Amino acid sequence: MPSTTAHSHARVRTTARTRTRARVAIAAVALTAATVGAPAAYASLDSEQPVARQSTTAPARGQAYVETRLFFGTERPDGGPDVTDKQFMKFIDREVTPDFPDGLTVQDGRGQWRDAGGRIERERSYELILLYPAKQAPSRDAKIEEIREDYKRAYGQESVARLDERTRADF
Repeated sequence: MPSTTAHSHARVRTTARTRTRARVAIAAVALTAATVGAPAAYASLDSEQPVARQSTTAPARGQAYVETRLFFGTERPDGGPDVTDKQFMKFIDREVTPDFPDGLTVQDGRGQWRDAGGRIERERSYELILLYPAKQAPSRDAKIEEIREDYKRAYGQESVARLDERTRADF
């Protein structure tokens, strides 16, 4: 028969293990509840859904918009002269402004990319930012693709990169 002290120590170890297991189980339940209740992000250009589900305490600001960014290189693969600021702004005035008269942003940049021949090309570039209501995305898509094709054709470019993101905007 074990001594009272040995029996008491065994019960303390068992009770300590039980409490530790209970704490781990409670922590796991809390973590699961926090994960299940966490906001879920999603993006889709074909719906009016917001970018992320908002909590009930934070009001959603603005309306659903799409931000499209186009990246234009200035060096010509055929070795011709680089596209100048004057040429680029004339292109914007002629090809972009008529379809996006409400506003746009042009930023100067420096970029690099791997060309069709596998070479890393570094060049001066422009970033065009267009912002338009999400419900107009289907009709704006064709116009944006036309801008990309017109630039490639006019300046002998291999590509014009495009990035679309859903966002909310308020003016």
